[in-house]
Amino acid sequence: MIGVTILGSTGSIGVSTLDVMYRHRDRFRPVALTANTNARGLLEQCLEWRPQYAVLADADAAGPLRDGLRRAAPEVQVLTGADGLQEVAACAGTDYVMAAIVGAAGLLPTLAAARSGKRVLLANKEALVMSGQLFMDAVRENNACLLPVDSEHNALFQCMPPASGDGDGDEDESLQQRGVTRILLTASGGPFRTTPVQELREVTAAQACAHPNWDMGRKISVDSATMMNKGLEVIEACWLFATGTDNVEVVIHPESIIHSLVEYADGSVLAQLGNPDMRTPIAHALAWPQRLEAGVEKLNLFDVAQLNFEKPDPQRVPCLGLARRAFAAGGTGTTLLNAANEVAVDEFLHGRIRFTDIAGVVAQTLDEVDIGPADTLELILEADRRARRHAQAQCRRLA
Repeated sequence: MIGVTILGSTGSIGVSTLDVMYRHRDRFRPVALTANTNARGLLEQCLEWRPQYAVLADADAAGPLRDGLRRAAPEVQVLTGADGLQEVAACAGTDYVMAAIVGAAGLLPTLAAARSGKRVLLANKEALVMSGQLFMDAVRENNACLLPVDSEHNALFQCMPPASGDGDGDEDESLQQRGVTRILLTASGGPFRTTPVQELREVTAAQACAHPNWDMGRKISVDSATMMNKGLEVIEACWLFATGTDNVEVVIHPESIIHSLVEYADGSVLAQLGNPDMRTPIAHALAWPQRLEAGVEKLNLFDVAQLNFEKPDPQRVPCLGLARRAFAAGGTGTTLLNAANEVAVDEFLHGRIRFTDIAGVVAQTLDEVDIGPADTLELILEADRRARRHAQAQCRRLA
């Protein structure tokens, strides 16, 4: 039995992970399930799965969870806060860690899993965006196995030569030496792909969260609408596959059937296709290098009939350019980018700033907050705090 800790088990990725595990209960068992504030959802999952640990990041909300488990499942140990998350990510009984906490909050437990040599199933792109070099060094130095779960990066992983990303090849071998000439990262274009630019100013949170293809949380849905999500994925791809942003091209593909492509020097282009269902990359990462059934509807190309591709419009999606700019700046540039975006998206979701203000807040933060080295976790977390303070001040002025 493979012990799995799910960081963010009540979110969409966590629920899909449990769905895949349910189909293979003879193979996987949950060691720990965690949530941020959703004590009721976590309690229901714990009563069904009976993990060793239940962790609620918000200690103040843990009362109902403790009471419910004390009565119905006293064998489940309740932990709280950031320390609890890190403890279960690194605990001895855990073999695999599904890193599905959204945002910067997922950095510390995901890093703890890497430092403990776990198989890290990475759905939290912010861990790489905030601390790319530090995180990749931790993976290498502790012989952790890093497998991407984002549908695009999982597709790239599947299309890459065997030496790429599996820990068995030459880590210093470049993509060019492997014969790869370009990474093509697909994007749906979000709900406003065809909306006139001048109308974006009046977009509501409900409209931004109505993604046409994927069922995602509110924060990620807004990121998809601004295409900041794709900018963060460009940064993630650069770290995962040891390349620069010049070798990563974003392609808008509204159908979300091709999840990404890899172009080779001989003219070959390999693509991974499938219905837009996160259980496919989750199952791939859980079973790799094998395959297992995930409950996903089979792709019918005759029903799809047509696939379309477009170039992103920089005027419509300025966040994509901001992400490239932050990565090029190096150091804590991408930490500032992520922090400012998280603040701005939250302010937008609460109705305090406009949809089009999000990119402006991020741009001004990159302009006005000093970019420093990202050599230690302390420097990264301090840069994150400075960027958040600056972005919050901007949002107050805009409100």
